[in-house]
Amino acid sequence: MMQEQVQEVLNKLRPFLLRDGGDVELVTVDDGIVRLRLMGACGTCPSSTITLKAGIERALIAEVPGVKEIEQIV
Repeated sequence: MMQEQVQEVLNKLRPFLLRDGGDVELVTVDDGIVRLRLMGACGTCPSSTITLKAGIERALIAEVPGVKEIEQIV
């Protein structure tokens, strides 16, 4: 259930990432920790940590009950 909710939020954010030449892939959701892989331009962008923490993590914590934090998988 949580994994589906996380995917829905990522789908809402995806157009913004695609516009900048990037994308995000959901790897796992385990005990409130969401593991994501940034791809394309997002994977190599120096601002990717800010995108991950300030953008994606904030949205997921706000919209999906039980999400505690985001980890980036390389």
